[in-house]
Parts: sequence; structure tokens; C-alpha cells
Amino acid sequence: MSLQDITARIHAAEAKAGRTVGETTLIAVSKVQPNDRVQAILEEGHRVFGENRVQEAAGKWPDFRQTYSGIDLHIIGPLQTNKARQAMELAQSIHTLDRPKLAKTFARLAQEMGSCPDLYIQVNTGEEPQKAGVMPHEADEFVATCLGMDLPVRGLMCIPPVEEEPSLHFALLGKIAARNGLTGLSMGMSSDFGSAVALGATHIRVGSAIFGDRVPV
Repeated sequence: MSLQDITARIHAAEAKAGRTVGETTLIAVSKVQPNDRVQAILEEGHRVFGENRVQEAAGKWPDFRQTYSGIDLHIIGPLQTNKARQAMELAQSIHTLDRPKLAKTFARLAQEMGSCPDLYIQVNTGEEPQKAGVMPHEADEFVATCLGMDLPVRGLMCIPPVEEEPSLHFALLGKIAARNGLTGLSMGMSSDFGSAVALGATHIRVGSAIFGDRVPV
């Protein structure tokens, strides 16, 4: 599958859902992808990319930015507090704000740096013990806490359990966002972005369907 194929499928899903075609942002997940593959997508004109690990992002994107303008980098993996500054310096958006300690760190660094990337709160919609994210019943309070720190929270993010119907989780995320006045919904990946778009996703995250299978590290 190609970038054009994925984009066409997203546009078709938007049209089917009665949404404005082109309003969903496609994040090309470039984690563990060789630079030549990433460069090929850059050459096609795509500029929105996602990385899981700050260290990998730091080794890749400063160089690409010297050649390609307008790169919009999203950190979409779990973030250690001690990597927060580096993430904030590298990325335009961080999708994995998931605990008070990280929120306090972002708030402190934002004061020091004078800026802060757009933030998305990760919600553990499946309440899976092994997965990061605030629990759904704690989400309202955490959103209020983060907004009270003047953090630029733009929306919510979720990764549904593999064995469950993803649309149920997308719908839940949408309800939590709506009642908290948030418009951003980072949800949907290669296998389920059609239903995510139908349920209002503003950002979807697609990796191997664009780049090919990941290269083992």
C-alpha cells in the first residue's frame, strides 16, 4: 500500500461519514524505519510524522529539518519525565500525557522555555493494567488539572485493546473529549482508521501500511 492509497481511503471514510474531506490529519509513524524510507515519504510531500522514542526522533529529525521545511513531528509513545525537555524541543505535539508528574514537568518546562507543544491526554479506555493512560473515570479530573496548569491540551488519545471492537473505545474517547470541551481525537491505526474517522478522529496514526514492515533493531 502507498501513501496515496492510505490518503484516498481516509478521504473516502470522511466522505462516507459526512465529514469534510481532508480534515483528518494522517500521522505517518516513522518509528524503526530506515531514513531512506522516511525520506521517500518526505519527497512525496508529506510532512506529519510520529515517533515513539525521543532518542530515535533526536537522531533523525534535526537532520531532515535542514532539508525539508514544515515538518510537523508528533511524539506518540510513552514518555519518561527525564525526556520531557528533549521531547518539547523536538516535537510540535505530544500525544502521551498520562500522569500528574509528567503534567507538572511540562508546566515547569513551558515556563522556562516560553512555549509548549500541543498536548493530548492518553486515556486507557480498555483499563488495561499493562498500558499507559489515565482511567476513563479519572479523565475529567485530570483534564481539569492540566488545563489549570495552563497546559495546551488539545485533545485525547487512545489505543484500544487488540481483542475488542475499537469503535466502542473511539466512541468513549469522543464522549470524554466532548464533555471536557476538547476537539482533538488522536485515535485509529492501520487496521481500524475507517471507524475512527467515522467517529470523529482528528489524527490517525499509520506506520507499516505506508512505509512497509518495520526493520528489527
